[in-house]
Amino acid sequence: MTAPTSTPPLDVLTIGRCGVDIYPLQVGVGLEDVESFGKFLGGSPTNVAVAAARYRHRSAVVTGVGDDPFGRFVCSEMRRLGVYDDYVVTKPAFNTPVTFCEIFPPDDFPLYFYREPSAPDLELTGEDLPLEAVRQARIFWVSATGLSKEPSRSTHHAALDARARAEHTIIDLDFRANFWPDEAVAHEEVAAVLPKVTVAIGNREECRVAVGQTDPERAADALLEAGVELAVVKQGLEGTLAKTREERVEMPVTPVTTKNGLGAGDAFGGALCHGLLSGWSLARTVFAASTAGAIVSSRLECSTAMPTEPELLSLMRVHRERCAPALEEL
Repeated sequence: MTAPTSTPPLDVLTIGRCGVDIYPLQVGVGLEDVESFGKFLGGSPTNVAVAAARYRHRSAVVTGVGDDPFGRFVCSEMRRLGVYDDYVVTKPAFNTPVTFCEIFPPDDFPLYFYREPSAPDLELTGEDLPLEAVRQARIFWVSATGLSKEPSRSTHHAALDARARAEHTIIDLDFRANFWPDEAVAHEEVAAVLPKVTVAIGNREECRVAVGQTDPERAADALLEAGVELAVVKQGLEGTLAKTREERVEMPVTPVTTKNGLGAGDAFGGALCHGLLSGWSLARTVFAASTAGAIVSSRLECSTAMPTEPELLSLMRVHRERCAPALEEL
């Protein structure tokens, strides 16, 4: 894919994890009994970029891969799915990570990360940053797991400093305990970047790590007090709360039959980006994000399961009575 030019800027630029998801094609059995697997592009920030591309936005990922067949797959699959791979850096000393999961619907999806002794995306340095693209992107998306170790942590700070808290600088509060030495470190590092972003998204557990609150109202208020302009608290089956200093939106879940819930959060993020870029109201944006998450949770894989806008709007119209504030927009 031809490198994106500085004009127009990228719509969505993410930084952080990429890799290969190895998902079982049998549901409801442990890995020891699985007979066949599917191979998919993975990594949360990468999935968000794929979701954005499905909505026809120009998206790219700043990340790293190994000098190996899986690294080549990551780049070719990004290009196939419409994501620029120009900012993917090869780190020959490390293997491209793979992730296995087990699928026990409706709510048990254990993950097994193979990222030792480190992963290429955690070895990104300041020299790997496309600073002009970071500054100009309409949305810049970071994941909290990118703060879990050096040199990735300093690289994320450098990117956010270059961004200078521009509009739509977003942190996914994504917390995975096995990435961190302990929760105290995670809290300290996430707290340090909250003043550098304008949007924060997380579930109640991630909010507890970030700001010490699990109650959705208190968590959203604590995020706003930390400096963000939009706080989004995901509550699983209880829906989503989104707050700014002037507006509050509660959104119920969009009902579907769950097959694999692992990609729902990334689909939520991609649709949130789409709503922000499209100038939608906060209610419609959160409704879209919740609906996109539901769509992907009804499918096996993550990246290739991301919906298009017609798919998204179609399901939103089916459930429009669940979102009275956005009725007139649909």
